[in-house]
Order: sequence, then structure tokens, then C-alpha cells
Amino acid sequence: MISSRRDFVRLCSLAAAAVGLGPLAAQRFLEAAARGVKPSVVWLQFQECTGCTESLLRTAHPAVDDLIFDLISLDYHETLFAAAGHQAEAALKQAMRTNAGKYVCVVEGAIPTKENGIYCMIGGRTALDIVQDVAGQAGAVIAIGSCASWGGIPSADPNPTGAVGVHEVLKGKMVVNIPGCPANPYNFLGTVLQYATYGTLPALDGEGRPKFAYGSTIHEHCPRRAHFDAGRFANKFGDEGHRNGYCLYKLGCKGPVTYANCSVQHFGEVDGAWPIGLGHPCFGCTEQKVAFRITLHTTVDIERPTPPDTYPPIHAPQGRISPIATGVAGLVFGGLAGAGYVASKKLSDGGHTGPPLRDGLGADPRVGPPPEV
Repeated sequence: MISSRRDFVRLCSLAAAAVGLGPLAAQRFLEAAARGVKPSVVWLQFQECTGCTESLLRTAHPAVDDLIFDLISLDYHETLFAAAGHQAEAALKQAMRTNAGKYVCVVEGAIPTKENGIYCMIGGRTALDIVQDVAGQAGAVIAIGSCASWGGIPSADPNPTGAVGVHEVLKGKMVVNIPGCPANPYNFLGTVLQYATYGTLPALDGEGRPKFAYGSTIHEHCPRRAHFDAGRFANKFGDEGHRNGYCLYKLGCKGPVTYANCSVQHFGEVDGAWPIGLGHPCFGCTEQKVAFRITLHTTVDIERPTPPDTYPPIHAPQGRISPIATGVAGLVFGGLAGAGYVASKKLSDGGHTGPPLRDGLGADPRVGPPPEV
């Protein structure tokens, strides 16, 4: 935990800088903290693997203990709670009463809807009932991870539980989707800090994702992009191209159709800690139509045939040349060569088509006499 005001000032500055909010946001958050104002956060977990929570636990700017004790008030989180059972449920109800209409509800995991949601129950209530109750009364709702954003792994065909994303359950309520498997924790922190500091949510794209994190494809800023542009591809895992860091597109990389900032914001505070940085193609985990829909190593079509997505063909077209085509080409070439020869003769003779114009000394009278010897 923070031991001094200087440490707290430094923490606010680091946290704001890490998510691109700048020094003004850090100052405003500091002022709010001085007044004892910390946003209440209620964190729900349903059909998921806890990967997004685990990813959050590995942040350093701020560290998770600084985050939950000094920057926000984490009033309910099943994984991080010391309490359990009735005590945990009582804490949830207390947080909702105290901060009605103001708390941030974070949902991790998909919501099963088949058979009235019986496939996920907590404290005798279905996930469907809990999310409609708790998230429905929140000031802001954040769906963290692909499962909460659009269904993720639980929604993969044949989707036996009818798993859906939070926004499909909370019709008419603003939900910020932060997909990823797991989601990058700084995309979450940036959204929470903006809400805590300014009382607003970031600009969102058509999928409800913050544009600051999902405004570009991974392909646009991939460190292997130069190899893609030059037509240098790894053909199989472990070959020379793969060892030399060539583009992974032929191995099924979904980077050209995946909107996320993984290529510039890595995981676990380790440079290069993301799939392509570790030598594996992007899986497209932030895209509902890609992840868990297209098989892992299938090459995808590039949707935008314009820069920055143009590329040399990975399979050059092959064909046979027929004898007739060869004969026609020979005739055309012969005709062109003959015409070129005639044209060159006309140029050398100044356009004269009769016998060469020479005087008795062998000189062309149009250019003067030959030099004296």
C-alpha cells in the first residue's frame, strides 16, 4: 500500500501515463482522492476462466494492491475476497445500497441464457438474474474479456448454454466492451481511470470497444510488418523464416483483421509478451467473427485491399504457355522488332527513304564536311 503522499502522487502519475491520460488526469484524480472520493467497483464473474483477473494481478503501474486499496474501492470480487458465502453476498448488497447509481460494475465471463440461465448460479441466483440486477443499477458497466464482451469460448458452436455477452442481456444500457483472451489490463485501467477522473467513458467503436485501444489492427503496428511488405513469410513453425522473425500470415495470423493494441501494449510488464512476440500467430481473440469461429491456423482473407493491408501474393499464380500463344507472341515480337529497325533507319537518315545522301568525299552534306586529318 501507499506509504506517503509522495508515493501516491507518483502512483497517480504512473497510472495516468500508462493509459495515456496525461498529467492533468493524474492531478484531478489526486484531488478527488484527497476528498476521499474513490470509485466503488463491483466485479462479477460468470462463465470464464479468471484469466482477466489473473492478467490484472500482473500489472505494475499501478500494482493491483495499489489499485484496489488506493485508487478504487473494490467492494466485491469473488476471487480476491477474503470473505465467502453470506458475508460476500452481504458486502455486495451493501456496496450497491451505498453507491446506488454510481458504482462501476465489471463483468468477467459470459452469461448463459438457455433454460432461464440455469447453467451458472451463484448464491442460489442465476448469472442472468445477477447481471440484470447488479449491472442494471450501476453508473457504468464494463465487460472485461471476450467472454463478457461477446460470449467468448462458452459461445463457440454449438453454444450449448446459450452464452452471450453482457450487452445482449442489458438492452438499452451502455456497456463498454474490453475484449481479449485475456483482456489487456491497461485497456481496463484506462477506462476506469477516465471514469473516475472525469465521470465520462472513452469514445467507443461500433462494437462498444474503446477507440484508444481498438482503433487499429494489430497488423498496422506489428513488428513483423516489414517482412509482410517484403513478401517474407514463415512457411511452417521452426523453419528458417520462422526463426528469423518473418511474417506469420501464412501460418494463420489473424492480425490483419483483428482490432487491438497488443502489438504496442504487451502483457505482464514484459516486452514481447504477446502471441506474435512469442512466435505464434495472432488468434483474433478480440473479434467475435474470428476467435473460436475460424480454426487456429487457417489463413484469413484481408478485408481492406488498400494500405496498410496490401501485400505480395503468398502463392504466385502458375500456368502453362500453349504453342499457339508462343507462335503469336513470336509473330508480334518479330513485327515489333522489324518496325523498330525501320524506325531506327529513318532516324539515322533524317527521315529520308531513298539512297544515302553523300557527296563525293563520303560526307553527309546536311552535317558539314568531315574533320581534317
